[in-house]
This record gives sequence, C-alpha cells and structure tokens, in this order.
Amino acid sequence: MAEPSTDLPTILIVDDELRSLESLRRILEEDFEVLTAASTVEAERRLADNLVQVVLCDQRMPERTGVEFLTQVKERWPEVVRMIISGYTDAHDIIDGINQAGIFQYITKPWHPENLLLTLKGACRLYALQRQNELLAVEMKMLPATASRMVGERKEKLRRAYSFDDGIVRAKGSPMEGVCHSLAQVAPFDVPVLLFGSSGTGKELAARALHYGSLRWNKPFVVENCGALPDELLESELFGHKKGAFTGAIEDHVGLFERADGGTVFLDEIGEVSPAFQVKLLRVLQEGEIRPLGGTRTRKVDVRVIAATNKDLEEEVRAKRFRADLFYRLAGMIIRLPDLKDRKGDLPVLVEVLLDRATTQMGKRVPGISPEALECLARYDWPGNVRELQNEVQRLVVRGEEGRRLEADLLSPHILRAEPAGAGARGEDDFTDIAGLAGDLRERVSVLEARIIRETLIRHRWNKSQAARELGLSRVGLRAKLERYGLENVHPLAPPKRMAGS
Repeated sequence: MAEPSTDLPTILIVDDELRSLESLRRILEEDFEVLTAASTVEAERRLADNLVQVVLCDQRMPERTGVEFLTQVKERWPEVVRMIISGYTDAHDIIDGINQAGIFQYITKPWHPENLLLTLKGACRLYALQRQNELLAVEMKMLPATASRMVGERKEKLRRAYSFDDGIVRAKGSPMEGVCHSLAQVAPFDVPVLLFGSSGTGKELAARALHYGSLRWNKPFVVENCGALPDELLESELFGHKKGAFTGAIEDHVGLFERADGGTVFLDEIGEVSPAFQVKLLRVLQEGEIRPLGGTRTRKVDVRVIAATNKDLEEEVRAKRFRADLFYRLAGMIIRLPDLKDRKGDLPVLVEVLLDRATTQMGKRVPGISPEALECLARYDWPGNVRELQNEVQRLVVRGEEGRRLEADLLSPHILRAEPAGAGARGEDDFTDIAGLAGDLRERVSVLEARIIRETLIRHRWNKSQAARELGLSRVGLRAKLERYGLENVHPLAPPKRMAGS
C-alpha cells in the first residue's frame, strides 16, 4: 500500500451521495488526508492503494450495506478503524454493525462538525495504538529467545572478565600467582572459602573469580558488607523480613540468601559481626535454611558462602570474640591475599590497567605515565593497597592535561615524599613521622631536609629556580644543599644520600 503524501492521518469516506462527500471533505481536509469513494468497489481500490487509518462509510449503499462492506474490510484490513454514518437509526443495523463489522462508532445524521472531528481524531489515535500493540506483540514473541541470548552473552563476558587469568591483574612471578592457583583449585568444589587480606587487596575480586570459576557461575552472585549494618538490618538484608516485623517494615522483603539461591553469597568484613548474629548465621549455614525476620516458616536455600575479613580471625577465636564453630564452618579453605607493598612487581601492570580504565571512564586521552612518576609510585608502601592506587591514578588523570603524559609532579605530596624501599626504619615513608629516625637531632633534621628538597624538585619538574623560590633559598644555597645530599649530579630518581653533618 502506498504511503500518504502528508503526515496527516488518512481517512476514507464512502458515500454514494456526491454532495455529502464534498461536504465532509471540506470540513475534514484541514485535519486529515481525505480520500473519497462513491461506491464500495471504488472504496476497495482506495484501501488497496493507500495506507488508510479510518473508513467512514454510509450505511445505505447501492451495491451492499455499509455493515456488509465493513465486515469485508475487517477481514482484509483488520487494522483499519471502521465507522458507520447514517440518517437511519435502526437498532438492528447498529447491532449488526457492532457484532459483524466491529464498528468503532455509529454516527447519525445530521452530524455536528466538531463532534465528528473529535470522533475521527479518537479513531486515528486508536489506530496508532493498535499498530504499536502489534509491533510490541511481535517484539514480545522474539523477546524470550533474544533476552536469553543476551543474558547468556553478558554472563559469559562477566565470566571472562573475572577469570583467574584476565580478571586478577599481576606480573609474571607475582605473589598473586600462588593466590590465583589456590583460587583455581578450590573454585570448582562447593566448599566455603575464607579470604584474609588488608583493606583494598582485592578480596571481592577474588570472591567473584571463585564464583565465575565454579559450577554456579551462571547463577546470582550477591555481596553484603557485614560491618556496615546493625544486627537487625543485617538479618533483614540477608534473610529477609515480613511486613510489620519492625518499624519501617511496610512490606515483605526477600533476603540476599534467597535471591542468591543456587549461586554465591559473599560476606565481606565477616569479622565485624556481633556474637548474637554469629549464632544466627551459624544456624543458617548448618541447616541450609533461612527464616525471614518476623516470619514463622523456614525456607530452604542452596548457596555457596565466601567470607572475607581483614582481621586475624584465628586470634579472634582465641580471644573468644569469634565463635570457633562458625570459623570452621566458614574456613573450608583459607586464602590469604598479599598487600600491594609485597607485590611491587605488579605495580607497572596495575597502573597500566587502572590508567586505561580511568581514561575510558572520564573520556580523557592520556598517552601514558612517565618513568619518574612510576618510580615514585613504586617507592610508596600503599597502606590502602590497590584501592588507594586506583584513587591515585584517577587523580592523576583528572589533574593531567589532555594528550600529555602524566608526570611525577602531578602525584600526591605524601607519595612524592616516600623513601625508597629499605632506605630507613619503619615510618620514614612519611616525612612528618620521625619516630623511626635514628641519630641525633642534626642527623634527623638532615634526613627530613633532604626529603623536602627532593619532593619540591619533583613537583617543579627539577626546575631549581622555582624550587629555590618556594623553599626560600637562593640558587647558590640550593646548589650547596643538593651537593650535600648527593642530588646535584645524579639521575632524578636516585635516592638522596644520608648525611650526618653539615
């Protein structure tokens, strides 16, 4: 069928009285694309050649009645909205029109122009809604297979992203190699795993690797930070609650254990839960069933539990702060994640990956990071581990210029002040911490002065004039101090000499 030449809805008027056709055309042509037919045969040709939304047909036609014609229209063009216009109000005609032809509206003569316009506009809206419904019905038929395929593809992508090879970034020979080997060994077996590690070492990432490496990989993986909620809310989050179980419980709530049925529950900061809640959790792990808060019936759940903590749980057990039976229930296998300071060889590849992620998220093109900046990052001990490194890389990208390499002067001051590994006693990574410095007052002041000068030079990209100006020194005075601390004729990345006197 041909498309109409205008964006207006197309209606077809069928009437054997030419004066009536012309009268209707004049009234309707401003709001519609109006087609006319003086017979039902001509009307059929119009319908075959045009995309018609509404047919307005006179009931008394010479070849056949309007109801008979519209009944055929219903069979051949069912999406077209059908209307009868007649000067006769025979109840039999009206009933036949509704039952046989599926008439949308029966309009009687004489008609009022404004009412007719409103009725036709409503009919056109009905046509548009019917077409949308048909398209949605087709889409819905395709949806289950399409949605299933898309979900499957996304799950497979997630599985690859969190695999032991691609998901956990490390260099060859890294301490994380042993961790990944242990994770890969235990992943296929349905035993609980307890992850030990400082904050920011990647315990949740390891838990996801365990899940996506297991037979449960295509089932839910849910996370709960046990240290973030009081007992009642934690119980509600994990096991669910019934309406009215406590103030604010205005409806039933499905807990994470039930949502994760068939999958994995990751309980982070498990060492923070109270003794009272430890008892409730132990019962769930032993029985494999939950009872929502305020409920009377238990529900069976099939989940694998992975727990993590930055506490020494074995010491907590000895101190009677953590139940021994719960500890052994959780610790089917124990895996310890090293601190970032113990895996410095991973830092270049970690920075590369984190930099790529940060530039992608921020839409900022940065060609890379300078060797000097990378060396400064390597000297720092990273008490916040990979999470702190990620934050620092994001700050670098924010502070850096589009299209320019990231230099050391963009780093946070406390990272610039860090001493090379083994340069001194514990606490020397922060120049404000003098507790670990050895020697008399002059020696300690000399060490601090060397650090301040070096950090200032790095921030000013080794521009001695600018560094001297900030430090309140003359160029001659700064040169003397550089010679004293061994910073004058050495590579900028070399550690300063430790001098005892002037």
